[in-house]
Amino acid sequence: MGKIVVKGENGCDILIERGLLENAGENIRKITKANKALVITDTNVVKLYGDRVKKSLDEAGFESFLFSFPAGETSKNLATVTDMIEAMCTAKLTRNDIVVALGGGVTGDMAGFASAIYLRGIDFVQIPTTLLSQVDSSVGGKTGCDLSFGKNLVGAFHNPKLVLIDPDTIKTLPDRYKNDGVGEIIKYALIKSEKLFNKLIGCDSFDDILEDVIYECVDIKREIVENDFTEKGERMLLNFGHTLGHAIEKYENYGGLAHGEAVGVGMLYITRASENSGNTETGTADKIEKLLKKFSLPTKTDANIDELVNIMLYDKKRRGDKLNLVLVKNVGSSFVKAMPIDELKDFFAEDK
Repeated sequence: MGKIVVKGENGCDILIERGLLENAGENIRKITKANKALVITDTNVVKLYGDRVKKSLDEAGFESFLFSFPAGETSKNLATVTDMIEAMCTAKLTRNDIVVALGGGVTGDMAGFASAIYLRGIDFVQIPTTLLSQVDSSVGGKTGCDLSFGKNLVGAFHNPKLVLIDPDTIKTLPDRYKNDGVGEIIKYALIKSEKLFNKLIGCDSFDDILEDVIYECVDIKREIVENDFTEKGERMLLNFGHTLGHAIEKYENYGGLAHGEAVGVGMLYITRASENSGNTETGTADKIEKLLKKFSLPTKTDANIDELVNIMLYDKKRRGDKLNLVLVKNVGSSFVKAMPIDELKDFFAEDK
């Protein structure tokens, strides 16, 4: 079993092992004295794993409950969070009880947020079932939901007590959403690990390196989160490609590119702009485009850049009249640049 320990006040254990889902209850019992456990999942995942996880919890001595919501990013709103909290009330969860987030990033973000504000905070566990959530969103304690103005504008830092990653759940993903997770993996390579980037470029079969890649991404995030849990500095690097990617998702009303796809396009666009501005080594964007294409990820959006910039003005990383943009110097080296709002459109212009 691979085990990564996040140290410090916001620490937790992250377990990575095939077949881990079957022993979920046993592993959760080790970190809590809770009597009740509420499993929160979506309408897709509940059919695949809901009963199995609930049974495992029952066998570990929990009184368990199951709540599901309509799958998809369009459910990532305050109304769904309210439904989750009401499910906690119906189950009569106390401050000593626990929530289990079973699913992808949408589920983990909202279930974590609901557990952060119910009774002013109760414990929760992450069981991510998508590649994207396994390598990224399940680790680090960022929780929240979307508003009509943009993604993740409401939320809280609320760290899980435990993260259980079972790579076997990736088998049930359509190829598109497996590749979608690779978008976030490429992000980790670009901001911190040239070695990982070269591993992705050189692999013949992604399945052959799956567990190693999950472990490496989680370990990179572990180090960053330990140093900067509330995103005052280094943790902002994890947003590479996200400022523009989130704007693309919002522009398409969350019905077009998936999250990792939009992040991939965002990384490519911002790197081309950064090369043109002299901030990034020439040829880096071409390397990114080559890797995106290898994993059948899109490399462009039909959205007008001026419209995307207008959406970006609502991004969480805005500070007054500046927006913190994450850029790469080259593969494996990244930095944050505070960009004046009135210079954004010129920065992204292709004809400068």
